[in-house]
Formats: sequence, C-alpha cells, structure tokens
Amino acid sequence: MTSSRAAVCDGVDFPRTIRLVSLRCDYKHACLIISEDWRPDAIVFDCDGLLMDTEACWTVAETALFARHGLPFGLEDKASLIGRSIPVAAAVMAQRFGRQGEAAAIQTEITALAASEIAAHAEAMPGAHRLLKLLAGRLPLGVASNATRALLDAALARGKFGEAFRVCIAAEEVAAPKPAPDIYLEACRRLAVEPARALAFEDSPTGARSALAAGLKVVGIPTLPTADFPADLVVASLDDARLLERVGRWF
Repeated sequence: MTSSRAAVCDGVDFPRTIRLVSLRCDYKHACLIISEDWRPDAIVFDCDGLLMDTEACWTVAETALFARHGLPFGLEDKASLIGRSIPVAAAVMAQRFGRQGEAAAIQTEITALAASEIAAHAEAMPGAHRLLKLLAGRLPLGVASNATRALLDAALARGKFGEAFRVCIAAEEVAAPKPAPDIYLEACRRLAVEPARALAFEDSPTGARSALAAGLKVVGIPTLPTADFPADLVVASLDDARLLERVGRWF
C-alpha cells in the first residue's frame, strides 16, 4: 500500500475515484429500457460507490488486510466483495485467507480499517449533489445500503448530504441484505410507494439484482467493468448528460 492512498489491484492503480469503466463497455449507447414517458414516484439510492466514493476507501482497507495475510488484492477479489454486506464479505475473505470460522474477527478488522479510511478520505461522487439538488422537494428520496448503520451514517455525514433523504436503511435493519430484495421492499414501504413505481440507483450487480428482485426499475452506474450490468439503464456517472436531461423532463 502506498502513501498516496491509492490501492493497487493486479497492477492497476485504484485512485480515490475508482470509476473503472472498461473500454469494452460503451455506455454512450446504453440501452434505455425505461420508457420515455415513465416517471418514478420515489427514488432509492445505494450509498457506497454510488453517492459516496467509499469503494476507494474499502479498496485501500481490503488491500491492507490482504497484505497482512501475504496476498495481493486483485480485480477478481474486488469483484467478489463489492456490493456485499460486511458479514458476507468477511466470510468470503475468511475462506480466501484460510481462516475458516474466523469471519467475525475478520469483520472487526476490515470494519476498523474501512471506517478510518472513510472518515479521512471519502468524497461525494461526481454529480451526486447536483442530481439531489435537482430532485429535492420534487420526489421522496431514500438510501438503501449494505453497510452497517455506523458506516452508513459516517459516509453520508462525510458527504454533507444533510436531510436529503426521507428514508435511510442499513443492512442490519432488514432480515436479509442485498442481493435479497428485503432492503428495497422496506425502503418502498417506508416511502409509501409501490416498488413498480420506484427507481433505484446502483453501482454493483449485487445491489442491482436486489432492486430488480424487489420490482424496482434500476439505473446502473458500474464501479467495476462489466458488459452485462443488470439494469434498465446504464450510464457512466451521476452527472451523465443524458441522465440529467431525462430527469429534467420529469418536472
């Protein structure tokens, strides 16, 4: 791990913003499955890697933990962890480290490392504040995250999102985390909207599958390269011109 706060996976630098859009994924010509005249009654956002660039912080923490075990941290490792709840990710790492039965201890280690990085370095993703300003007071907004309540609150506070969200749900507050649909179903219940009338924003396939299983439409903004992200619309960032133009037509 370097002093520049960059993590390295398979020789690829992960800077503070790890919006790794592969050259094989041409989001300029994304498929618009959502009809032009459709307008959501509520929007639910993921947090890590979507509103906040905490995935870079998690990558630094994960790289450090892998290094403690004498292992490199590669893109395949990142793909196996991204979007998962912390207990599930810890179990994956326990298997990788040959520490079966020690997932709880690994969860404590990775949470402490990530919390330190998030508190010091997490930043709002490009376009996040602009999009929320455009939506403020016009649609009910929520957050549904696989992070713990403590980490979710810390990330949103660090991003200065204030009172932007009517509903904010963490992983431990539902029976099953993403990719199960529980957290999105609960968000829609609290927002008093039918899932079919709600829109989710997600950066990971795990989160996108959760929202789709709950019946929401999904805008995908992939953190890691993928040619088949499971979403109704895939764009490169929250400040994508086509995305903002479509949102603007809702009002």
